[in-house]
Amino acid sequence: MKVLILGATSAIAHETAKHFAADGAELFLVGRSADKLNVVCDDLRVRGATRIETFAVNLNQLERHEEVIDAAIRALGGLDAALIAHGTLGDQQRAQADVPYMLDEFTTNAISYMALMTRLANVFEAQKRGCLAVISSVAGDRGRGSNYVYGAAKGAVSLFAQGLRNRLSKSGVVVVTIKPGFVDTPMTAHLKKNPLFAKPAPVGRRIYTAMLRGESVVYVPWFWWWIMLIIRNIPEAIFKKLSL
Repeated sequence: MKVLILGATSAIAHETAKHFAADGAELFLVGRSADKLNVVCDDLRVRGATRIETFAVNLNQLERHEEVIDAAIRALGGLDAALIAHGTLGDQQRAQADVPYMLDEFTTNAISYMALMTRLANVFEAQKRGCLAVISSVAGDRGRGSNYVYGAAKGAVSLFAQGLRNRLSKSGVVVVTIKPGFVDTPMTAHLKKNPLFAKPAPVGRRIYTAMLRGESVVYVPWFWWWIMLIIRNIPEAIFKKLSL
């Protein structure tokens, strides 16, 4: 299997990649730091990946997306699947006061995703097969006062993926939306931990199985489906009085 992973140095992406490596997959890893990519690359090679190529780039450079995807296709001789997993959990308070910062966060967590999804969708649609998986978040299911910039970005990604899934189903292409809850990773290191936090390893394993099965929308861990069902259905008059 030939897999492109964007944001490959994130804890969740790395855990997912371990399972593809164990299958002997060929991997093209993309991330901002060449040094971190090399560390991940060495680990995945030991775990069984038959081939690994890397590409260091900031994916907010939208004009470089075509270059990245073309490089992956050339290096691997095609693509069977892609996972988009980069992102940041920005400072909501700063985003409320600093418009350029807010726009940069939205570009990282939404616009760059949409640009990559559009290019990859066209690649998979042309070959009439493939799996495109994107990491969204339960935060995108409803706007909360504590993180609505991040939530709005992830909500946009989820809706965009839903439209792509509808469009591409006619071509035999799978679009998987992953909605993690709290995951204990470096991105959430500043948050106080509670029993709802999951470890990256089972989250990565669940993403891997969802991609192989061609599932549509996956809440990780599973209980977040029930939590968000409740949150989505709280009347707005009550919801806006809650400290969420």
